[in-house]
Amino acid sequence: MHQQQGINSQRPSIIYSDRYSDDDYEYRHVILPVDLAKIIPKAHLLTETEWRNLGIQQSPGWIHYMYHQPAKNHPVPSDFGRHPHNDPNYQDQEMIEN
Repeated sequence: MHQQQGINSQRPSIIYSDRYSDDDYEYRHVILPVDLAKIIPKAHLLTETEWRNLGIQQSPGWIHYMYHQPAKNHPVPSDFGRHPHNDPNYQDQEMIEN
């Protein structure tokens, strides 16, 4: 897990899990401090603009696809995924071999 140091050292940091993948997608968990999780809209999943405005920092192409129910006074995980082709550092194996 990686922590982002916030501007205010009193505020808990956003925590980023390592990436993991299956045959089709890459995933990661972003764990939000309780105070930040309280202001997330609950009616829809976050757009890239919304999660960036909350201070979540990831490379382009990540899609917010799941909320977890918050436990009282505990950090709240949110799940993100992307197709490997959306990774700016992705290189298609066929292109590498040609």
